[in-house]
Amino acid sequence: MVLERRKFGSQGWNIPYPFNTGDLTISVMVLNNYLENYNKIPWEDLRYIFGEIMYGGHISDDWDRRLCNTYLRELIKEDLLEGMELFPGFTCPTNLNHKDMLQYVAEQLPHEGPAAFGLHSNAEIGFRSSQSEKMFVTILDMQPRASGGGAGLSLQEKVKVLLDEMMEKLPDNFDLVDLGDKLESRGPYQIVFLQEAERLNILLSEIRRSLTELDLGLKGDLTITDRMEALMSELFVDRVPVSWERIAYPSLKPLAAWTVNLLKRHKQIFDWTESLQLPKVLWLPGLFNPQSFLTAIMQTMARKNEWPLDKMTLLTDVMKKMVEEFDQSSRDGAFVYGMYLEGARWDTQSAQLEESRLKELYPMLPVILIKPVPLEQAEKQEVYMCPVYKTQRRGPTYVFTAGLKTKLSASRWVLGGVAMLLDVVEL
Repeated sequence: MVLERRKFGSQGWNIPYPFNTGDLTISVMVLNNYLENYNKIPWEDLRYIFGEIMYGGHISDDWDRRLCNTYLRELIKEDLLEGMELFPGFTCPTNLNHKDMLQYVAEQLPHEGPAAFGLHSNAEIGFRSSQSEKMFVTILDMQPRASGGGAGLSLQEKVKVLLDEMMEKLPDNFDLVDLGDKLESRGPYQIVFLQEAERLNILLSEIRRSLTELDLGLKGDLTITDRMEALMSELFVDRVPVSWERIAYPSLKPLAAWTVNLLKRHKQIFDWTESLQLPKVLWLPGLFNPQSFLTAIMQTMARKNEWPLDKMTLLTDVMKKMVEEFDQSSRDGAFVYGMYLEGARWDTQSAQLEESRLKELYPMLPVILIKPVPLEQAEKQEVYMCPVYKTQRRGPTYVFTAGLKTKLSASRWVLGGVAMLLDVVEL
């Protein structure tokens, strides 16, 4: 299960660990020793040895460790000897010798699918789509760049058209000196927005500089360098240039969608510079550093209520209203929107997590109230602690943990790889 789960990408494991046959062989030997020398099976010992040492020794991500331990709690227990269902359509056989056991597995083991790993059927769609995308990207990268780019245009001519379109859409940089003069005070929120404006300026300046340089090269005013060749090739295949990615926000979008996203981010900051007020509902995915905004929420409430910052946590309350229905910002935190669910969906009527609908891979969540509270007020019952990531790649793009209400066991969502995402590439 841990090996084959890797093919589902980040929804399977945040990091594709090098689990191998040696891990299984040693675990079998350990299990044999315990069964030979103990009258009672030490389930807790076995879970620890398998999960924390043999297989867990490879695991470096905390969320992956939670997944591994959940598998162990669900599978390595007394019910295993009583015909427990391992996954839909396959129960653990009882009272069989070795030969009959092998025959049972060979004849009864169902076709491998996402359900075998606790994942929803949509995971198979994502896996197949990812495979297809990689194949087409590889084919595209192998195409000769000297040939025509369609509509009778050469590569240089098509890139020139794209370059001109982008330069025309590119917004102006923010005047940080003027912004600083307009601010009467600099609280946590103001500092966050000033930092966001500064980061946007750096990115916009690099985009403008590199496109201007390439434009001069295409006109013959400058010699085409390797860096300009690389930029031209990336624009041609609709890929975000590496030189921009280094100073930009994490994103897996193609260049056209990435540009639209950039303009939307700029508009949010521009609207703030006009009013200098916290938006009624903030588009959280539109920030370079959403963690800093979450910290600002906690700092603001800590000062207001005189709470110790190190003894606070964030609660997430999913609203039932749409963005346009809010006429003022929250007094207890901040309203945010623009987040997606992967592996599950949010049912607005019952206000809890539910199974995904088929072919609905990334349903969007309603507006969420992020509210700081003292640690002792944090909800612990009937809540799934859901990791929030910036992109589908998960892992290093972790932002924070959101508590989502659920009637089902939290283990169901852990095995389903359920997470919230700030940015997705629609298939």
